[in-house]
Amino acid sequence: MNEALPISETFTSLQGEGKLSGVPSWFVRLAGCNLRCTWCDTPYASWEARGDQRTVGDLVAEARAGAVRHAVVTGGEPMIFGPVAGLTGALRDAGLHVTIETAGTVFREVPCDLMSISPKLANSAPGAGDPRDPLGVWRARHEERRLDTDALQQLLDRHPDRQLKFVVAGPADLAEIDSLLGRLRGWAPGDVLLMPEGVVTPDPARVAWVVETCLARGWRYCHRLHIELFGNRRGT
Repeated sequence: MNEALPISETFTSLQGEGKLSGVPSWFVRLAGCNLRCTWCDTPYASWEARGDQRTVGDLVAEARAGAVRHAVVTGGEPMIFGPVAGLTGALRDAGLHVTIETAGTVFREVPCDLMSISPKLANSAPGAGDPRDPLGVWRARHEERRLDTDALQQLLDRHPDRQLKFVVAGPADLAEIDSLLGRLRGWAPGDVLLMPEGVVTPDPARVAWVVETCLARGWRYCHRLHIELFGNRRGT
């Protein structure tokens, strides 16, 4: 319980994405990421990661003090930190349902109730003109790291309650999703979620193709409830 983790923020809100959308939850956001998505909506946990060291015991005490019984461990990328397993295990021991939000690039044995995996597609890579990456160093690293089918398969194998959440920019992304799913075993259509890229509530016309795809394939449409309710701001 004395292990420490770099924490960007903690807050209580409604889960905005995925199978548990709308569920009151306590969030803990770790500061640090092995990727650099161009459209990242939490740059303070990735591009410019900032956080304070807090012990597992301190975090669990905060979670237990609240009224909600769901905890979400997110980032950044929580799976790059060894003590995250101690945190999720302690949260479960305290009686909380634990969701881990990960890009699926790192496999680690971690106790959790819902493994929320968001594999990064080609649309996530920083562009050549991104001022945050003028030399293209992070673009190269991101492309090298963004997909690891071995890690993804191990996460699927270890966690029967899971979701594969894809951020999509357009219909062209479907070919990459199909290619990746074709290399993975054990998933069901209900595990696959499509979420339109963006940090504002999308216009219905902009997401019509996503809805049509979900209806045709038995996948799930994933909206961002927290964006709809609170806008794109921290602590929500």
